Amino acid sequence: MALPVVLDVDTGVDDACAILLAALHPALDLRAVTCVGGNADVDSVVANTLTVLDAAERPDVVVARGAERPLLEEAVDARHVHGQDGMGDLDWAKSTREPDARHAVEVLRDVLLEAAAGGEDQLVTLVPLAPLTNVALLLRTYPEAARGLREVVFMGGAAHVGNATASAEFNVFHDPESAAVVLDACAALGVRVTMYGLDVFYAPRISKATAAKLVSAGGHGPGELAGRLVGFQCARFGADSATIGDAGAVCTVIEPAGVRRERLPVRVELAGTWSRGRTIVDRRDWGGDLSHDPHGPARSTIDVCLGVDAQRYATLWLDTVSGGMR
Repeated sequence: MALPVVLDVDTGVDDACAILLAALHPALDLRAVTCVGGNADVDSVVANTLTVLDAAERPDVVVARGAERPLLEEAVDARHVHGQDGMGDLDWAKSTREPDARHAVEVLRDVLLEAAAGGEDQLVTLVPLAPLTNVALLLRTYPEAARGLREVVFMGGAAHVGNATASAEFNVFHDPESAAVVLDACAALGVRVTMYGLDVFYAPRISKATAAKLVSAGGHGPGELAGRLVGFQCARFGADSATIGDAGAVCTVIEPAGVRRERLPVRVELAGTWSRGRTIVDRRDWGGDLSHDPHGPARSTIDVCLGVDAQRYATLWLDTVSGGMR
């Protein structure tokens, strides 16, 4: 039986790569995709998401518009990475579909409550690939919806390095309060969490030559779109290969053995001048007395991805989007 999943996205070149994988892989039952402002404004995110699902021939997947901005901060974007339209400026025909009339938080609530009523095999793996604003609003407004969660696998954070700043990864940096709320709520509600962060994010890669082969197949389908997305990244960064990025988090749901995880305490820094938005991963290798640590133990202990079989995940993604597993 396919595993029920929901994506929360800010599409985004690499979000698009992830949506293609989740929409096409037979091991997953993609129930919905919810949208939040991040890489681009939320309306562009909705338009991009619908367009990707059209390319994947998945008009059945519910798409919903969510939060426009972080809980406290002004919105920022990453168009310098993802292009002016947020998805590579590919001149790809936009979808004519409209999103669901419900707010993204309401869609998440409804899907999860339905899953909770359906039994163990219907529990949903929620895969946020964006700032965690929608998820924070969900878990604080409708905590009962957590009964429908199998786990949360989010792309964000890092144990060692940032990208938005020297300390912070973009998704967490964009709305650190929401990230802190989600970790706190999942700890309180007993929801297992996996962090797929920058420590593994960049490793699974696709070559420019392989992308060109995907594009040459034509057909305006998922393979061609996937190739154009990778090709855009190669051109943007002047590189011979590009990461599949957020798609790696979806790979961990399909093939969990492809990552090395450690269960570690994690906090989100909310106040530091240079470190706001950093995920503080406690990797101390001793189990001693914390009485001299003024912060005490972290409330949230989660699975942190620290290593990845990059070729395994790159092949998984490529086989799926090219039609090899359809």
